[in-house]
Amino acid sequence: MKNIYRIFKEQYDNRQLIFRLARYEQRSKYQLHYLGMLWQIFNPLMQVLVFWAIFGLGIRGGQDVGETPFFVWLVIGLIPWFFISPTILQGSNSVHQKIRMVSKMKFPISVLPSIVIVGNAISFVLMLGILAIILLINKVNPGVYILQLPYYLISLFAFLYVFTLFSSTIATIIRDYYQLLQAGMRMMFFLSPIVWVPYTMPDWMIVFLQLNPFYYIFEGFRDTLIGRAWFFENVTYMSYFWTGILVLAFIGSYIHYKFKDSFVDYL
Repeated sequence: MKNIYRIFKEQYDNRQLIFRLARYEQRSKYQLHYLGMLWQIFNPLMQVLVFWAIFGLGIRGGQDVGETPFFVWLVIGLIPWFFISPTILQGSNSVHQKIRMVSKMKFPISVLPSIVIVGNAISFVLMLGILAIILLINKVNPGVYILQLPYYLISLFAFLYVFTLFSSTIATIIRDYYQLLQAGMRMMFFLSPIVWVPYTMPDWMIVFLQLNPFYYIFEGFRDTLIGRAWFFENVTYMSYFWTGILVLAFIGSYIHYKFKDSFVDYL
C-alpha cells in the first residue's frame, strides 16, 4: 500500500505539470494540420458512421436495441472505446518513448501515463458533449441515472491509469509485450459489448465475457445514459471490478518502483 500511496502523491503533487504537458502534447500533435484539433472530433465521427452503416444498417437492418435506437446504443459504446484504445496503447508506450528525455531530469516517471490519459481526455470530453446532443435529438432521457455518470468516469480513469502504469513498465522491460498488447486490443474490441448486444448471448458466455473489465465500463455507461440500472444493483460485479483495480494498482506500483531506476538500461 505504501507504493500505491507514493504513486497517488506523485500524481497529486505534479497535477499542474501533467495538465500543462498534456495540453502541449495535444497542440503539437495537430499543429501541422489545417483543421488542427478539430480532427479530435472528425476522426471518431467518421468511424462511428462506418460502424453504424455496417452493423446498424447492414447486419441488423436498422433494428433498435429494445426501445433504444441502435445508433444511440452504438455511439454510447464507441465513444469510450475511442478513448480507451489509444490511451492504453500510448500510455503503455509512454515510458519507453520518453525515458531518455526524462532520465536526466528530476521528473517523476509515473506521471507519463497520466499525461497521455489527460491529453486524450480532451477529445473524450468533446465527444461526450456530442453524445449529449445525440441523446437529445433521439429523445433518450437518462433521468436520475445521469447522477451516476461521475462514478463510471472515475472507474474508467482509475482502470486506465493502473493498467497503463503496469503496462508501461512491462512494455519497457519486454518489448514483445507491446506487440502482444496491440494485438490484444484489437481482440478486445470484439470481446467487449461495443457492436454486439449482450443479452443475445447465452448466459454462460455472458459470465465469461464479464471477466473483461471493459464489459463493466461499457455496460455501465449504457446503464447510465439509457437509464437502465444503478451501479450498486450488482454488488458482486462491482466488487470484482474494484478488486481487480486494487490488485493491478498494487502490482503496477511495485514493479514501477522496482525497475524505474534501470529503465534506461532496457532501451
